[in-house]
Amino acid sequence: MPTIIDFKDANAEPREGAPEPERVLHGDPRWRSWLYLSENGMTSGRWESTPGCWTIAYDKWEFMTILEGRGVVRGEDGSATELVPGATLVINPGFKGTWEVLETMTKHFFVRLR
Repeated sequence: MPTIIDFKDANAEPREGAPEPERVLHGDPRWRSWLYLSENGMTSGRWESTPGCWTIAYDKWEFMTILEGRGVVRGEDGSATELVPGATLVINPGFKGTWEVLETMTKHFFVRLR
């Protein structure tokens, strides 16, 4: 039987985390994640981060919609994508750059390993 996860009704205990210290470029970003699905190489849920900037190197696919806050994702090639409420994007494996949270941010996400 297929599983349907309604994010507005999903309930999970938050997991706390942060980028590895060597990846942090400035600030003191702290994360909370609520995982609603984690199986067969797929993870989905809600993520929240406090302000800061860190390096990223994706080895997975991620689809996301920004719910609150403000930030920017910058690619090594100089590209920049503004992260504001309503922004919906996909980051693919191999993407490298930085993730910067300017105002505490919340997003819904779906991650699929390669």
